[in-house]
Amino acid sequence: MSLLTPDPGLLFWMLVSFGIVFFVLAKYGFHIIVKMVDERKAYIDRSLESARQANERLKGIKEEGERILSEARDEQVRILKEANEIRTNIINKAKDQAHVETGKIMEEARVNIQKEKETAMREIHNQIAVLSIGIAEKILRKNLENKPAQVELVDKLIEEAQLN
Repeated sequence: MSLLTPDPGLLFWMLVSFGIVFFVLAKYGFHIIVKMVDERKAYIDRSLESARQANERLKGIKEEGERILSEARDEQVRILKEANEIRTNIINKAKDQAHVETGKIMEEARVNIQKEKETAMREIHNQIAVLSIGIAEKILRKNLENKPAQVELVDKLIEEAQLN
């Protein structure tokens, strides 16, 4: 007997064993195996579909995120412009109010200076009047000490009064 040529009896029993195993597998095992393979294929198909949907959702989420980010940037620019305008308006209003207040203060200072000037002028006039009266009094006393000077002064005053 050679190793390469099998014995016909052995070959017969091997074929019978194979036929029985094949029959049992065909009757009970193949449809279970096919069913499991089909279920596995369906699971893989569902997983692939879920993955495809997840990729689409992720793409949509990325686009939505980019859109929201773009809107946020636009909103930020708008808010910064508004803040800058508000700041400029506040500064301009403050400058205008400062000019108005400065004008009021300057006007009050002018009025106070004018009042002080008038008060000083009145005091100077009063002092000049007091000094003039004092000087006139001294001159009149000196001039009125002699009788002919008194008569001359009275005549002069009467002439001036008649002219007016």
